[in-house]
Amino acid sequence: MTGTVSGDVRTILRPEGLCILLSSLIAYSEFGAGWGVFALFFLVPDLSLLAYLAGPRAGAFVYNTAHSYAFSTLMLASGIFFSAHLAITTGMIWIAHIGFDRALGYGLKYSSGFCFTHLGVIGRGHDNPPSKTK
Repeated sequence: MTGTVSGDVRTILRPEGLCILLSSLIAYSEFGAGWGVFALFFLVPDLSLLAYLAGPRAGAFVYNTAHSYAFSTLMLASGIFFSAHLAITTGMIWIAHIGFDRALGYGLKYSSGFCFTHLGVIGRGHDNPPSKTK
């Protein structure tokens, strides 16, 4: 699929996600609201998958919005700026979740379907299309 990363770029992006996850965990251990809160809210961004019920285009848009560093970093920064501990906690958990997903190879989605991401095709049976039989 065109538009996906490969080779050395992919080799850098997945460990980069792991670094972001680990950095977020370290920051959360210092400034967070406890590991129970972290565990409770860590997978909340994945609720965006429900948008796929409205179709792949809507699903990709909502998923990508929930898995963009832009909004999670904005949440963290606004929490720091306004001294809002809830926003800081939310931002750190959200960023950690995105880093975790990227480290696993779950990238931002294309509207052609959930399995098509900027980090490549995910899922079984999608990377090798079936051969045509005569």
